[in-house]
Amino acid sequence: MADGRAPMSRRTRRALDRLRYASLNFDPAELVERPDLWANDARTQPLPPESPGPPQPGGSWEIARRLMRGYEFADPSIVRAHYEPELPLEGRDLLLEVRFHGIAIHAGCRITSVFGHAEREAGRLVHRWGWSYATLQGHFEQGEMSWEVLKWADTGEVTFHLGARSRPSRDPNPIVRLGFRLFGRGEQLRFYDSTCARMRQLTEEALRHDRSPDAIRRAAREATARPGRDDDAVDDELAGNVTRDVD
Repeated sequence: MADGRAPMSRRTRRALDRLRYASLNFDPAELVERPDLWANDARTQPLPPESPGPPQPGGSWEIARRLMRGYEFADPSIVRAHYEPELPLEGRDLLLEVRFHGIAIHAGCRITSVFGHAEREAGRLVHRWGWSYATLQGHFEQGEMSWEVLKWADTGEVTFHLGARSRPSRDPNPIVRLGFRLFGRGEQLRFYDSTCARMRQLTEEALRHDRSPDAIRRAAREATARPGRDDDAVDDELAGNVTRDVD
């Protein structure tokens, strides 16, 4: 691809193309009407602070936003995302390659909302940017996840936040049900914790004065739940994106 991403295999390409015809595998109204049916998870990760005021060019908030746009906060030893970067972020299909002890399972999601605004929360001005995705037919889970980066204008605090409402899929396909049993609740929580740690480490490394691609690659390899993975193409792509000027 022209943006430097590693080329997809034919199997991955076909799986991603099929997502355009897939619908959500749950009724979003149930998230509001039946909150008791869902597991609710949230994580907040402090990031390097900035000076008070709006987000600073090339600062912690903008670096985190760059990592979020490409799903590069995710630990590729657990989950890797395949998508068409030319498409708008909102409405984009994501083919998640979920990995567990040598087994890779494909799971489809769609980005349903992208938001970016400043608002007052408890009397404090906060700059907020993020997006949410929902699960598609064939996913071994049902539900939605949101990711956002916040900067508090009065103190300069910057935080990364994730939220998830999920439950096992009711898909009758035994392979889909097997996916949840393999990935499981423990692996799901491991992914959340690894995501927060990875976001912090990569943001810290990107803020260093030289922003060396080699240093970013090393940080990416260290910020993983399963050391020793072979993901050179993923790390090279991440290093290139982080060390470019942040848009």
